[in-house]
Amino acid sequence: MNDPLLDEGLALSASGTPTAPLVVLELDGLGDACPETVLATATRIRESMALVVGVLRRPFSSSVEPVLAATTLTLTDLPTSPLHPEVVAVENIDAALAMLRAAVARSPRAALVCGHLLRQTPGRDTAPALAAEAAAYSMLLAGPEFARWLLERGPAKPAPATDRRVVRVRRSGDHLSIVLDHPQRRNALSLRLREELLAAAQVAVADPSIATVELSGNGPVFCSGGDLAEFGSATDVVAAYLVRLDRAPWRALDRLADRLVVRATGSCIGAGAEIAAFAGTVTATPDTYFCFPEVRMGLVPGAGGTVSVARRIGRWRAAWLMLTEQRLDADAALDWGLIDQVIGAEG
Repeated sequence: MNDPLLDEGLALSASGTPTAPLVVLELDGLGDACPETVLATATRIRESMALVVGVLRRPFSSSVEPVLAATTLTLTDLPTSPLHPEVVAVENIDAALAMLRAAVARSPRAALVCGHLLRQTPGRDTAPALAAEAAAYSMLLAGPEFARWLLERGPAKPAPATDRRVVRVRRSGDHLSIVLDHPQRRNALSLRLREELLAAAQVAVADPSIATVELSGNGPVFCSGGDLAEFGSATDVVAAYLVRLDRAPWRALDRLADRLVVRATGSCIGAGAEIAAFAGTVTATPDTYFCFPEVRMGLVPGAGGTVSVARRIGRWRAAWLMLTEQRLDADAALDWGLIDQVIGAEG
């Protein structure tokens, strides 16, 4: 495959905005290609700075797998196997491409950073992977795409003050229950909730006699993501990077993975989905859905999602969800491996 777009770079404007952030490759012709051509194409895709989206309109053979692995993601309208997380099945390929192009065109810088991150984070150890994500997120806080989103949002409405704790912790024998308990804010991940969740997770990390840790949310929503009232409050992006490394609970939750069960309910948006994905076991009620709005906001997932979500469902399907902001319902999440069980509302 000799597509010159793979070699043309990002075509940066004078302001540093990429004007060619996305390359779409029709891959059906590779089915009859020799192994050398397939491997050469895969190498060119891996070396491309653009997001590279493959398209398969016909059944494919194992011979094209090196190319599928190299892409940002590949779209098809055919049934897919769980053995191929590189491929996202959609009802209409052209409509999906249009949606993807529109999402990338709105926030090309954030989209590229997200795609580049997802090539790095899933295979790394947790600490350096989270550091890479924190650095990218903090950098984008100072970017024009996030500034535009802040203008679109308008002045933030301060959250009502509360004197009580917003994370409840209860131990019974060798079981620790952690409940996000700020339903008035849909259990949004505020600075305060994050600190209290970190403290609770650290208790379990430090005590091996705790055999199981259950994390849930009070009310109909597990966690609606970051608290929008606090977005835009960081004035020092280097400090923001260090805070995300030192005061975030993601690393502690990852250390608890073998003991951690998350009970997802309702909307799991952004950080809510990212936190849940760290658990060794995730259950969800039938009304649960997962969604990642960060790229539209000019950011990338910043609660560990480029690590946790990509490890569960593969970086390709993670890219699809994070770039397009498409909702993933409970049944689809189960099929993809983002959750492990769908249970009844009483479950």
